Amino acid sequence: MRRSHSGRAGITLIEVLIAVSLLSLLSVGMLVAMRIGINTMEKTDAHLVKNRRVANARKIIENEISGFMPAMALWRPRPDSPPTFGAFMEWTESSMRFVTSYSLEEGWRGRPQISVLQVIPGERGQGVRLIVNELPFTGPAQAGLQVLGADERGVLRYAPSPSGPSSFVLADRLAYCRFSYQERILEPPFRLWTPIWRMPTMPPLGVRIDMAPLDVSPSELRVTSITLAMPVNRDGWISYRDEN
Repeated sequence: MRRSHSGRAGITLIEVLIAVSLLSLLSVGMLVAMRIGINTMEKTDAHLVKNRRVANARKIIENEISGFMPAMALWRPRPDSPPTFGAFMEWTESSMRFVTSYSLEEGWRGRPQISVLQVIPGERGQGVRLIVNELPFTGPAQAGLQVLGADERGVLRYAPSPSGPSSFVLADRLAYCRFSYQERILEPPFRLWTPIWRMPTMPPLGVRIDMAPLDVSPSELRVTSITLAMPVNRDGWISYRDEN
């Protein structure tokens, strides 16, 4: 004879609350783990971007200087005087200006560019930054528009090249950034580094950019000083047809 069961099988309210609580805790744990993973990925990506930017900036500087091309500027010492030619290049402690066969947008495939590398104050007055401005080079007359005059040695003086939206930041938050140039001397050590190049018709033997980061982080790739030899296999001054 079978017994009859008056109660029905099921779960209690306490069991439901326990199940919901466990599911909530599991969901929170999964969200926390996902958030930690996303934050780690973002930090790693930012770290790689900074390191890649430092490496790319060094390569850009090397290409800009390696593509140096002798060029002339056609300018007038006075409005009523005849035009005169001068070597188009500037080498100071905080600015370099010359014509290069390399460009930021087109690499080695584009037309020559007037490249101006200069040191300017950093954002909010924190350190300094190294930027480069580029302008297509169309000929001596166009280059002469940047000339303000010349000193007693014939070294040309140039109009400032202000930073703007088109300026490319090569290095930022630097403790210092200085340019120096190598010249040949007749006494030991036969090479000398000078902060300003005063020879009006000849480029320096080499260029050095001394710089150091304002913030030092052991886990990031640091900007370092760059020393490059100027191209020596390009003789004579090259002038291009002015298309304006």
